[in-house]
Amino acid sequence: MSIFVAKPKREVEKTLEQYDRIVQICQNLFLQKNKDYGTAWRILRTTSLTDQLFIKARRIRSIEEKQIQKIGDSIESEFIGLVNYSALALIQLHLPVSAPLELEAAEATTLFGQQLEQARALMIAKNHDYGEVWREMRVSSMTDLILMKLLRIKQIEDNNGQTEISEGLDANYLDIINYAIFALIKLYEKESQTTDYQL
Repeated sequence: MSIFVAKPKREVEKTLEQYDRIVQICQNLFLQKNKDYGTAWRILRTTSLTDQLFIKARRIRSIEEKQIQKIGDSIESEFIGLVNYSALALIQLHLPVSAPLELEAAEATTLFGQQLEQARALMIAKNHDYGEVWREMRVSSMTDLILMKLLRIKQIEDNNGQTEISEGLDANYLDIINYAIFALIKLYEKESQTTDYQL
């Protein structure tokens, strides 16, 4: 059985259902890692999280271009990483300096969920204006847009967070979450057409 069950429904309803399933996959991975490592990620500055995101996005693009990979981690797992690391970066941006490095599991889970809810709300607003145009995009284009967003973030960070007319760090991280989720939807849909793929 595929991750997505084919049912006749409006595109907007389909998108929300698929989006929420991807979010659940990302949250489940976050919870599993939180059990193993706690909130060790709290030691990372947002600049370090940005660099981690950049590495993941560059690996995806490299695999897309070479059509071959030598390390087992799939492109899907890297897109999930883009979602989760972006959420962690957003948490780090908003936590006060006085916040402890080790957060209670419940608090970390709540903070993580809040960032994904914010991304979902943004997706709904943009989808209202742009329609389902993202479905016509190639996954490789989404990869490029994510890399562009990361280059923007790096420039803003190098400017100490200051911008003249551009969106700030938050907006760019939120866009990365949404592009990565859209890419995952398209990848899982493609996989489901050729096999009984199940996560």
